[in-house]
Amino acid sequence: MANPKCRLERDPPTAEALELAKNELRETPEVVQEALKKLRELIENDPTINFRTDDEILIIFLRPCKYYPESALALMKRVADFKDKHTMISNMMPDDEKSAMIDHKIVNVIANRDHKGRRVLIANIGGAWDTKQISGDQIFRLFYLIHVGAMLEPETQIRGVVVILDFENLGMRQVAQLTPSFSMRLLSFIQEAMPLRLKEVHIVKQPFIFNVVWKVFQPFVREKLKSRLFFHGSKMDSLHKHLDPSHLPANYGGKLPAFDYSSADWFPVLKSIDSNVSEWNSWGNKK
Repeated sequence: MANPKCRLERDPPTAEALELAKNELRETPEVVQEALKKLRELIENDPTINFRTDDEILIIFLRPCKYYPESALALMKRVADFKDKHTMISNMMPDDEKSAMIDHKIVNVIANRDHKGRRVLIANIGGAWDTKQISGDQIFRLFYLIHVGAMLEPETQIRGVVVILDFENLGMRQVAQLTPSFSMRLLSFIQEAMPLRLKEVHIVKQPFIFNVVWKVFQPFVREKLKSRLFFHGSKMDSLHKHLDPSHLPANYGGKLPAFDYSSADWFPVLKSIDSNVSEWNSWGNKK
């Protein structure tokens, strides 16, 4: 039976989140309405892209751009270009990665939000990653599917997301999967084509061999992302300066029960939004 705590929260934002949005995203009724009107006009007058133009969808792009319509349009175009360039995500549905989610313990999302109300994704990509069964491309596809679900949550649109990358017992088999092409694709997605607020990325339990991986990634990391990257090694006290232990599993010195890295509990959640994923697949550049 799936964990009932694993669900998409599609309810309207809380009052606290709306206050945060006002302070950080310029989100007031007047700004929202003007931005929606302007962005809708920009899309309708642009013959190159195809996106739904109702309020719910436009706000997904406006929130990470602080309600500047021109910036939101540019983000939509980058998303469209990314989808065209990376055909591995074309027409991808949750069933395509069912085995990766259910049978392997690689990627999961903590059921509860962190102390700042943010979603926390944890990727277990050290020695526990069986590269004969799960490729680097599949891990990227899991990230991509999960982000489609997160985009639908108003609270997450405002508060943002946090990523923990756990490299415990990383070996050469895993390093071989983290190629320059994988690195460029992942970083291009994060830095250019992900309509979510990525607040922090925490690297934990990384062994010395991680330096090989970092040398591959580092040239492609922009200053904005660098400022949100934190390296902790085995020092969980360092991680706790950013994420309160009361909201972390015991795997990371937290007070919650030990974490199962399988995303089996989230598969039925993503399966329930098949229609949303299918619709997202259909948007992008006009052919």
